Amino acid sequence: MKRLLIIDGHNLLFQMFFGMPSRIIGNKGQAIQGVIGFVGALNRLADMYHPTHLCVMFDGEKHNPRKDVLEEYKANRIDYSEVPEEENPFSQLPLIYEALDYMGVKHMETTTCETDDVIAAYAVKYGGECDVLISSFDSDYFQLINEKVKVIRYRGKCSTLCDERYIREKYGISPSLYLDYKCLVGDTSDNIPGIRGIGPKTAAKLVNTYGEIESIVKRCEEIESEKIKVAIKEGVDILKRNMSLISLRGDAELPFTLDEIVFNNPYVRTMDVIRGIGH
Repeated sequence: MKRLLIIDGHNLLFQMFFGMPSRIIGNKGQAIQGVIGFVGALNRLADMYHPTHLCVMFDGEKHNPRKDVLEEYKANRIDYSEVPEEENPFSQLPLIYEALDYMGVKHMETTTCETDDVIAAYAVKYGGECDVLISSFDSDYFQLINEKVKVIRYRGKCSTLCDERYIREKYGISPSLYLDYKCLVGDTSDNIPGIRGIGPKTAAKLVNTYGEIESIVKRCEEIESEKIKVAIKEGVDILKRNMSLISLRGDAELPFTLDEIVFNNPYVRTMDVIRGIGH
């Protein structure tokens, strides 16, 4: 059975850069702790999940169309152009690209959309013919989960494979309703406000009772709580905006075909990779 593993590159880079116990300097004087962590994590993921196909996607520098919908979108993120090199994960990105090339792993920077959109397109296009595993801590991917698509929250031996059961146990909803749930509660990590007064428990109750956002708005008068009813009525535009910001439609252009990202599990020791790059 085919199994496609797609790694959210920047997500893993940040996790490894800030998760390594100390700053490690390579033989050419450059910091490489993020590179070591990244290569080690990729090897561990391949060993744990045995993908037949693998690629790594990174966000390139570009105008983000979601900013046109909400100017404050991701405005809470650090501007790393003003951060010293020793504290900047992106300073090690060129070496990570070299490492992936050395390992024969396909990778790409997105140019017209966010990494989320491209990864979602892979899940939508190939989810019917193979198992799709997405390695990322970005909860937006939860809306893609179904019988064939799962999300890995990588923590080495303590990694979590997020499937339909995981979403039901954690949020009390079906993955098919996760997008609608998140439109109600918002997303603090992306600086997207939700509907005032609606928290996780209320949002779960609403989607379980009425279904998708469109249905919740249409059946608003059936809501018993006057406070929640008013909040939904006054928040229709917010819900529409959040839907356009959070939804992963899966229609982005794919940089590689499935045949181009075949992975034959060419395990390469981390330190051999480090010795082979940076020349």
